[in-house]
Amino acid sequence: MDYSSINDEALIQLINRAHPDALSQLYRRYSPLVFGLAFRTVGNRATAEEITLDVFTRVWQKGKTYKAEQGKVSTWLMSITRNLAIDTLRRQNVRPEQYSVSWTDITAHILQNDNHPELATELAMQQEAVRTAVAQLPQEQQQALALAYFAGYTHSQIAELLDQPLGTVKTRIRLAMQKLRHMLNDEYNDY
Repeated sequence: MDYSSINDEALIQLINRAHPDALSQLYRRYSPLVFGLAFRTVGNRATAEEITLDVFTRVWQKGKTYKAEQGKVSTWLMSITRNLAIDTLRRQNVRPEQYSVSWTDITAHILQNDNHPELATELAMQQEAVRTAVAQLPQEQQQALALAYFAGYTHSQIAELLDQPLGTVKTRIRLAMQKLRHMLNDEYNDY
């Protein structure tokens, strides 16, 4: 069977039926993206490699938790990666504080995948859409999102860091996510 021509959702279904070649194909497609997010979050190559392996181990063990109606496979993988990276930082009681996280510092980091130029193109378009949408948010919402999603801070830690009430931080993040969801839904409905 040629797994390279199978779409992501079908690969997940095959993984759920214990097809290791389907997992290998998913790994080939998304490991650069998973590694990139893990590395940007934890700032350590070896730890990012461990997280990448943990993500795909989790996919193998718990692939049935993927729900197509809730998002794309790539989005699901990024969510798993982000959660594992943040858990790793919390376990190590470390924060990448030497880096000042802001949306303008987050660069377009498309990892080339010569075997799947259409995937690289789609990811580049998605990243640009997200950057454009985030740039439209008020600065305080951008800052709260960056601290939560790229630096791995909890809401309480963000409130302390920004010297703002916890409720204000939670509201900023919630409003920002609602606005992004609305803007990005509009963006993709235009296609």
